[in-house]
Formats: sequence, structure tokens, C-alpha cells
Amino acid sequence: MAFVTEEQIQQFHEDGFLVLEEFFTTEECDAMREQIHKIIAKMDVPPHCRTEFSTNEEEQLQAQGSADYFLTSGDKIRFFFEKGVFDEKALHAYDPIFKQITHSSKVQELGRKLGFEKPVVVQSMYIFKQPGIGGEVRPHQDATFLYTEPLGRVLGLWIALENATQENSCLWFIPGSHTNGITRRMVRAPPGTIPCTQFIGSERTYQDSQFIPVPIRKGGLILIHGEVVHKSELNSSEWSRHVYTFHLMETKDTSWSKENWLQPTPELPFPPLYT
Repeated sequence: MAFVTEEQIQQFHEDGFLVLEEFFTTEECDAMREQIHKIIAKMDVPPHCRTEFSTNEEEQLQAQGSADYFLTSGDKIRFFFEKGVFDEKALHAYDPIFKQITHSSKVQELGRKLGFEKPVVVQSMYIFKQPGIGGEVRPHQDATFLYTEPLGRVLGLWIALENATQENSCLWFIPGSHTNGITRRMVRAPPGTIPCTQFIGSERTYQDSQFIPVPIRKGGLILIHGEVVHKSELNSSEWSRHVYTFHLMETKDTSWSKENWLQPTPELPFPPLYT
């Protein structure tokens, strides 16, 4: 892996995303896929807890299932279903393989290159995006769901465990859209309320012509600014598109919103990235 250059960092600041090919090895990708299969083999999700997660407001509010299962997922490995695909959260905290990847020396070095002084890992997901049924993810900004004051303190790391192409639903971005702030947030509803979250504000309207496809090969890493607008299409191909993704937050001079659906707990505060 040729490590990130100053020119690439400048490109990230301009575009709001950056592709780093061959950041992880084939062996590391295969180890994550093998580990997730072991976890799935032991999966037991009660029917009333089969919660869907969506970036679409109406779908998310209608399909949350068990409010407790959703709101308390930040410090547990839990499964969330969406339009023919499910993902799994908190792998960075509890599974040794994913914890090792998340806190690997190259991820730590990348964090330092990007200027992170006291980053923590706030959440992680394994996204399957199965062939023929992997659902569309509507245009969104991660800061809608992971809000900080000031903005600009959240970074997504999106690891392709298989080739991600236009055919099997690679990511699409609006370059430079991270400079326009956010207009919508998902927040916790008052205790005892169903659904357990609600949206405030409204999403901007985007045109398909604003987006560019960002294919990436197996082992590649995409850095995603918390406010850049991105999406993915339905996977109607014959190939899956497995991804491991997690989010970092710079804690120095940063406030994590108490209204965010995801909250640290006394048992598991957000773990520091640097070890």
C-alpha cells in the first residue's frame, strides 16, 4: 500500500471523499468475510427485533421494530434488516478480527495523517448487499445520524471486501457537497415514544446528474466526510458487495449530541482509536 500523500489529503478536503486502493490485503478481507460467516451461523434474532434501518425518513420511522433493540445497539453486536440485506453493528468492540482491523496500525497512522488527535470509534457495520436483492440507499449525509458540534468531526471508513462496481452497487458521491452543512437530523424521540426516533428538518433535493460513481477494488478504502452527500443503488447484479465500515469522531473540542440515536454507555464508552 502506497500510503496517503499530502495531495490525496488535499483532494479529500476538496471532494469530501477519497479512494485509497489496496489499503487492506486480500487476506485481511477474507478473514473478515470468514469471521462474519461464523457470527451469522450463531445468529438468533427474535422476530419482534428484526429491525430495519433506512436513510429514508418514512421507511425508517415505519420499520424500527423493537425500540429498545434499536436504541441499545451501540454497544452490542446486533443485526438490522433492510430491503433484502442486513447489517451487523458493534463489531469493532466485541469481535477480535474486526477490532484488530479497526485499530490496525495503518488505520491509526491514517488518522494521524488526517489530523485526528483524540479520535474514538462510534460505531461499525458489516453490510452484505446481497445479489439481486441488496436495497437502495437513498442520498444522505452521515452527520444526519451522527451529529456533532461543531460539524466536520465525523469520518466514515468504508472497506470493500469485494470489488464494488456500478453493476453491484458501488457508492456514488456529489463532490464538494460536504461544504454546505446539513438540513436534516435523526434524533431520539421522548422516552416511551414509538417510533423511537424522529427526523427534524428536511432533506435537500438532489439530481442524479450531480452524482459520480466511485467503484473500488477489493481491499480498497473510501474515506467519507460526515457531511458529503452519497448514495448507492439497488444491487440487481449476480454478485454480492460485502463491506465493513466504521465511523470515527474527533473528541477534542467536540460535543456529541445527546439527541443522537446512538449513545455511549457506562459499560462501553466510545473506544479510543489510538492504542
